[in-house]
Amino acid sequence: MKARVVIVGSYVQDLSFYVAEFARPGETLPADLRPGAGGKGFNQAVAATQAGVPTLFIGAIGHDAAGAGARDFARQHGVRAEFVVKKKEPTGVASIAINAAGQNQILVALGANLALHIRDVPIRPLTGAEVVVCQAESDMKTAAHVLRTARRQGAVTIFNPAPMHAKVDLAILRHVEVLIPNEAEFVALVNRSPRSGLKNFTTEALLRLAPDRLHALCRTFNVPIVIVTLGARGCFVSQPDVYARVNAHGVDAVDTTGAGDAFVGGFAAGLVKFNKNVFEAAHFANAVAALAVTRHGTASGMPTAREIARFLRRRDHA
Repeated sequence: MKARVVIVGSYVQDLSFYVAEFARPGETLPADLRPGAGGKGFNQAVAATQAGVPTLFIGAIGHDAAGAGARDFARQHGVRAEFVVKKKEPTGVASIAINAAGQNQILVALGANLALHIRDVPIRPLTGAEVVVCQAESDMKTAAHVLRTARRQGAVTIFNPAPMHAKVDLAILRHVEVLIPNEAEFVALVNRSPRSGLKNFTTEALLRLAPDRLHALCRTFNVPIVIVTLGARGCFVSQPDVYARVNAHGVDAVDTTGAGDAFVGGFAAGLVKFNKNVFEAAHFANAVAALAVTRHGTASGMPTAREIARFLRRRDHA
């Protein structure tokens, strides 16, 4: 079956340490270790697959035990993946601390992900996909090439600028149809953009903005659709002629680590499911993220299509 969603990006071996509270500088704390599959690109691909849409993941791994684990996880969970093996690089690894409130602190060594080159990405899947997604956790030249190629072929291109870093060049946005940053990433983009007219914009200022002002800021990026994810507050959707906040689904979070990835993967799947209706896709993505944060782990915590449908039925009838 042809992949309707193609996600090109990162695979990372997660080492998740669950603690009562985060360690202070110089402090050692006991923790519950739970290793698992992760990486923003792979998490998003798992989310879209589990949501019931044919999805292909393309990413790089090392010739090591973590890379073998990536293949095993994909096979066991029905995720179609084309792993490019980089024999001179290790598979990416993330150290994640999660406290009792479900918040996280993350350190990541990207390893093989930074060696995913343009020549490693096959063209055919990009030309046949309806939605193509990239993030900022692998080589940015490759991401720009993927988005440019896919958009020329008529796919909806989604860019998730996470994690935000110095090599995220705003020039990539010319190839993007849907930009999905979280609060901190949006603030960083605003401060970098000469069109915004702002240099010291903050998250606090973002949260105080009236909807029309936030919409105006979103329009400065010259991207057709901008979706700012706002955690427990849902997301803000800005299109050229319409904007609105899509409310989150209230849940008791135990691990917020993969929430953004769940949203992006859920949104990509939602565009396919709802014939590119952006607000329906955002509502669906909020449900995917809500369910994901009620579980431990990132890729392993992504909900199935049946679970999402049952969750939305309960919410719509409440």
